[in-house]
Amino acid sequence: MHSWAYQLQDYAGGKLDQLAAGPYQLVVIDLARDAHEDYFTRSEIAAVRATGKRVLAYFEIGSIEDFRPEYPDLRRDAADLIANEWKDWPGEYFVRYYDERWWQRVVQPRVDRATAAGYDGVYLDTPLAYEEIALQAVQGRDRDALAKDMAELIVRISRYAKKRAPGFLIVPQNSPELRHQNGYTTAIDGIGMEELFFQATDERCTEDYCTENLSETRALRDAGKFVLSVDYASRAADVRAACSSYRKERFAGTVTVLGLDRPSPPCP
Repeated sequence: MHSWAYQLQDYAGGKLDQLAAGPYQLVVIDLARDAHEDYFTRSEIAAVRATGKRVLAYFEIGSIEDFRPEYPDLRRDAADLIANEWKDWPGEYFVRYYDERWWQRVVQPRVDRATAAGYDGVYLDTPLAYEEIALQAVQGRDRDALAKDMAELIVRISRYAKKRAPGFLIVPQNSPELRHQNGYTTAIDGIGMEELFFQATDERCTEDYCTENLSETRALRDAGKFVLSVDYASRAADVRAACSSYRKERFAGTVTVLGLDRPSPPCP
């Protein structure tokens, strides 16, 4: 696999026709049409899959946005699940993702919806919550324990989903270092990686963590996992450079905009 598209909002006419017609092998879309309660139907997903594409349902597992349908009920009667706001994304909050209520009220219903709608798999955002949730909100856990908790959640999602739908794909986004946790690498089929080469927007990723992320991602690739790499760039030279890196690394890649509100042309 070498081409994919990543779009989470502003679907033309509220439909997936543009993605279905595009020259992609895989597409990642939000589980919900408008990120609220209007979910894509089984027939809509089937129409995209009929073009030969795989379709992954995006949702968060370590955070929740204040416009998601589960948020009001959580805030009303399970507010202790909600921790600190993510300063980079106002209105999004990290959660106590290790709490059984999070599984029962949010994660399991989302997985159920994705399998029932006929998606090929799930694209799981915010595993990095283990690094970003406020320590005063996690009942004495340290970062090592939080990493273990996150890996266990992903393993649980994998076991549950694959039992319901054999062959269902489990693709977390970012935090490739979780491969060092027991069971994690076996549980996943691929990984999505943001900003390995260009940060938003048109900024070369040169910090130490960029090198570390690339090394950990290569290890997952070499373990047989596919890599969906996404960079945020608009200058033609930067797009070409990112695409060249994908080919070199044997990653599927897309160079797009931070708003994820349109599909981008595949790399040449």
